[in-house]
Amino acid sequence: MRIQITVVAIAVMLVGGENPQALADLQSSTEDGAGSILLPEPTLKIEQGYAKYGDYIGSTPVDAQSVEFSQRIVKDIQIRFINNKDQLLDDKGQPIKGRTQKDFIISLLKLKPGQVFREDLLAADLQRLRRLESFSEVNVYREEDSSSVNIIYEIKERNFPSLILGGGNNDDVGLYGRVGYKDANVSGLNDKLDATVQISGKDVQFNGQFTSLYRPEEPNRLGYSIRGFRNRNTSGTFNDDIRLSNGDKVREGRFGGSVGVLQSFDEWDTAISFNYTRISLRDQEYNVVQVDRLGSPLSVSGTGIDDLFTLSFAVSRDQRDRRDNPTQGSILTLSTEQAIPIGLGNISSNRLQGDYIQYLPVNWIGNGRQTDHPEMLAINLQIGTTIGNFPPADAFNIGGPDSVRGYGYGKIASGRSYGLVSVEYRFPIFQSIGGVLFTDFASDFGSSETVLGEPGVLRDKPGSGFGYGLGLRVKSSFGLIRGDFGISDQGELRFEVTTGQRF
Repeated sequence: MRIQITVVAIAVMLVGGENPQALADLQSSTEDGAGSILLPEPTLKIEQGYAKYGDYIGSTPVDAQSVEFSQRIVKDIQIRFINNKDQLLDDKGQPIKGRTQKDFIISLLKLKPGQVFREDLLAADLQRLRRLESFSEVNVYREEDSSSVNIIYEIKERNFPSLILGGGNNDDVGLYGRVGYKDANVSGLNDKLDATVQISGKDVQFNGQFTSLYRPEEPNRLGYSIRGFRNRNTSGTFNDDIRLSNGDKVREGRFGGSVGVLQSFDEWDTAISFNYTRISLRDQEYNVVQVDRLGSPLSVSGTGIDDLFTLSFAVSRDQRDRRDNPTQGSILTLSTEQAIPIGLGNISSNRLQGDYIQYLPVNWIGNGRQTDHPEMLAINLQIGTTIGNFPPADAFNIGGPDSVRGYGYGKIASGRSYGLVSVEYRFPIFQSIGGVLFTDFASDFGSSETVLGEPGVLRDKPGSGFGYGLGLRVKSSFGLIRGDFGISDQGELRFEVTTGQRF
């Protein structure tokens, strides 16, 4: 029995005074509020005009004695911002000014001025705004008379931009410092900039991405995403069960970038990207190595370095009721990535993946209290496979805090294919503290034997496994803190602390 504790500490400093996540980064720091829709029952009459369902035609003189409708027209839509104290006015009695452009918000709505009011469109618009990363809380109200409706949105924005500072010590690079910058509302249009730099005595690593989302009001303009990265870590495929001939662990370095275009069709978001990644396998001094202690190859090229030029396509449908800690809804993501045989390794393969998440509200405790951690079931199904030749370092590594909890990263399998099922029962404990009962199961479907060099087989990875346990979720000023105590089916105990929900 082995107990391992991993802790990630993050300190956040807000920038910008009072003014506060491309599809490929579908996966923020503050929870959404519960919110509500106040929708009294309508009783109305239109005596001097006519309307078509879903689209206002106009005003035409008619006989008031003969025409009566039970439909009202949306007269106006108002956007109001509130501060962290839920106030509409600042200390000078002036309306709170938000960073987000009001015209941009209205462009996202399906229900617009001049249209017949429909409750289903109003609910869908509210859900759409709550999924934006730049908003922490969105509520909607309406003012109405016998012939018209005014819709009022009250919005609390997240505290962007933010500066993230951190550091630590590990057995790979020693002491390191890390600084990150994030803004999910660049120019008030929800464009995103996310950058992190880590500096140590041995290495400099970075990861930066800018995303300008597709905007429905500009159908001829595509969204786009640009990313660059350089990172190094101990390899999850070639872990320390079998080391290099000099006794070092295998270090895995990745360097590259991507350029993508984004567009939306109804409720589906799509992305097409061209990507480049250079994968290098190295020892502790960062010297390139070709084989491990057993003489097994570490790369397709045989040099210790592989080049991956790929063209990827992904499609996703997000039907959550909010972005963070949703209470109901689902997310479906499907992707394919075709490797082009260019560069070291001359790699040609296709990587297929599917990811489905379903959130189901339940009332098993039955206290009915409104908290930051609503009672619910969350289910995650994942599946993937790679057709053709691929670097062994790019195998599907199963196990770890974002896979099967109770296992270390990559300790279950390094396979060509995989399937994963995770189920969580989330429940409130106090207002800002919630609990989770979870179980995870995954398998490589016997595909580890088809990976070059059979790294998973030689390291006696079981190929399938499950874990279960108990976790805590704490809402803090810098995001959701997650602590999970997992037990594997092989009796290993692990306690992991990180941020954000598992899914």
